[in-house]
Amino acid sequence: MVIKRTHKQLEGYLMEPKAKGIEEPYFVIKVDEQSIFVISPGQNGLEYNKSEGFASSYPGVQNFHCLYGQGILLLQRNDEKGESKEFKVITLNPGKQVTIPSGWVSALANIGKSFLVILASPDVEEEYQDRSQVKEKKGLAYYIIERKGEVAFEQNPNYSHPPQITTE
Repeated sequence: MVIKRTHKQLEGYLMEPKAKGIEEPYFVIKVDEQSIFVISPGQNGLEYNKSEGFASSYPGVQNFHCLYGQGILLLQRNDEKGESKEFKVITLNPGKQVTIPSGWVSALANIGKSFLVILASPDVEEEYQDRSQVKEKKGLAYYIIERKGEVAFEQNPNYSHPPQITTE
């Protein structure tokens, strides 16, 4: 099964929802118990193209394996009020593997010139995906933007105290 996300569906998660963006930001291909994310290159306004992100309540870990492209995995842990208390940025290149524990919010951003392709295993079914906190805050604690030709982070004003960014 192939799921297509449109710019209209992504608007509620963007820094500049009405800015010109990518019509088909990404696709999810579900095969057996795995998903393949294919994220288009480009930008939605200043912000690099991304997935909307969700908090996982899956009773285990999920593994992401970068198959192609260049991107960033955003990981965020929230408190009971939906405020971010931890924010991690992990650079993705082909061959990079990352394990995501249950309870974390994750989103993918494509910072390259070609497609970003990620294999997610196991596939986390919709019943374990909570997008409400992310949509309520219009994204994660930081937006990934381009500033003077470089990747930069812009604080999301909908979070009262965004944590310091850690990298892996």
